[in-house]
Formats: sequence, structure tokens, C-alpha cells
Amino acid sequence: MSLYYVQKFLFEINRSPELQDRYRADRHGSIAPYELTDEEVTALTEPDIGKLFVLGVNGQILMHFAAFHQIEWADYLQQMRDGVDAYGPVREGVYAITGYEGTDAHTERIMKGTD
Repeated sequence: MSLYYVQKFLFEINRSPELQDRYRADRHGSIAPYELTDEEVTALTEPDIGKLFVLGVNGQILMHFAAFHQIEWADYLQQMRDGVDAYGPVREGVYAITGYEGTDAHTERIMKGTD
């Protein structure tokens, strides 16, 4: 997995109106320069907020990408919860979930924005 490149793309799209325009015009073309797996490409082009969360994308970066797609805050949080339910625990990064089924209290607080 190339979490670094997913987050690099998200960091750049969150700050670059030019990249935002390229992404709107051609999602696949705009992410082609990044070294991504097929799973990451799909998550970025759909966009699948829940899958991106499970892949380990930092919530601070991800929330701006969700806002770019006009996803409301409550829906953003629900999509992260749904991602864990659909794809399993967060695989990498600061939100990695290990050693149990489902989400724990800490992850729930993160997704509610209270931690």
C-alpha cells in the first residue's frame, strides 16, 4: 500500500485549485503521477471516504477532501464508520485499529470529532 502517496495527493488537491480543476475534468489522469494501488485509485476516484479512512488516511486531510466533494460533516463521519464496517479495521497510520473486531471507543471519539 502507498499511504504516503494517497496522502500526498490529498494534501496537494486540498491546496491547489489547478489540481482541483484537473481532478474535476479527469480524476484518473490527475492521480496518474502518484504511485497508487488499484484499490487506492478506486477510493480516490469514486470517492470512497470510508475506504480512504480504512486505508489509513489522516482525518485532517480526509475531511478537506470530503468537503471538496460537498459531503456534509455528519455524512463524512458516517462514511468513515461505514468504511470500517464494510472494509474492516483501519490498516495503517495514526488511526490503525488492531487486535479486535469493529471500532473501539477511541476511534468512535475520533469519528465523532470529540477526541
